[in-house]
Amino acid sequence: MYKYSIFTIIFFFYFQLGAQCESVTLESITDPGPFTVSTLTEADGIRNGPDYNGATIFYPVNATPPFAGIAIVPGYCGVETDIQEWGPFYASHGIVAITLGTNDPCADWPAARAVALLDAILTVKEENSRANSPLLGKIDINSFAVSGWSMGGGGSQLAASIDPTLKAVIGLCPWLDLNGFQPSDLIHDVPVLIFTGQNDDVANPAEYGYMHYQGTPSSTDKLYFEIENGVHNAANGPDRADGDAGIYALSWLKTYLLEDSCYCEFLLDAPLSSSVFETNIDCPEMNSIGEQDILNSEIAPNPVYGNNMLILSPALTSWSTSRPFFISDSSGKVYMKGILPPSKNEIDVSSLYPGTYYLNVNNDSFKFIKID
Repeated sequence: MYKYSIFTIIFFFYFQLGAQCESVTLESITDPGPFTVSTLTEADGIRNGPDYNGATIFYPVNATPPFAGIAIVPGYCGVETDIQEWGPFYASHGIVAITLGTNDPCADWPAARAVALLDAILTVKEENSRANSPLLGKIDINSFAVSGWSMGGGGSQLAASIDPTLKAVIGLCPWLDLNGFQPSDLIHDVPVLIFTGQNDDVANPAEYGYMHYQGTPSSTDKLYFEIENGVHNAANGPDRADGDAGIYALSWLKTYLLEDSCYCEFLLDAPLSSSVFETNIDCPEMNSIGEQDILNSEIAPNPVYGNNMLILSPALTSWSTSRPFFISDSSGKVYMKGILPPSKNEIDVSSLYPGTYYLNVNNDSFKFIKID
């Protein structure tokens, strides 16, 4: 039987969480990232969805799966290459990205682009089960974000209204038809980052970009970044805004798509490249984790490191009968399940990828973190 004092658990938690974030610096989230990138197109066997026309999947070759994903669509009369710089950037940081074209570039309005984004996500999900795909079994089918430029940015907001399971939205100088726009179009709970250009004469920031920010509910995490002297394509690649576009976009995805709190601090301060900057987010500090959260924990150590066992408290191991258990992520996807024999107090979680999980024992749920 392993025994851990409350002090030991708290110290271990703080120490390991701090160590986990030490490698996250401004230099580590710039372009390009640490991973080698490869691509897939229809010629390689990916589907060409009916709601978009042509796409490229960028994926990391030497990163550890499962991979979250993002779909990115261009704007009015635009083509895939307009926004394609984002694809290899995200993939180099471990996120699968699909960039796409539209069926009718000059007639597909934001609503059509929203549907195109969701159809592109379906294409990435199908790679998770397609025989001979290099992404076979490597996609986290419950973790996707959307992004778009101009009408595509408006489409990404509408996609979040359609599909509340999305994890994040990144609008690149987003445009919505002000004559046909309904306030309800922006009512969703998906965290949204809005880039605009100070001198954008197509989707001027006051009438369009800030409207997206204001119209999104205050209960939704959101950030507004107006790029100083920027025009309509001010955020069409990670190197824009002196590289700040990439830093803030990646930090947004790391925080909300990958649920990695180490990146949240980069979102709090206005960069030198911004003319207007506003956000309602509040990043939890490492030492803001309440002691009561640790005191109420029934598992230790937390985080659990590498091949160590998850140790259950006496309250969970004093049963005289066997108990079913399962381990899932925040979306409910189950990664492990089994039966705990009477008085068994250890669960081998060495097969889990790093991340945040929930242990459910007899319908009681306990949150823990797995770190390699």
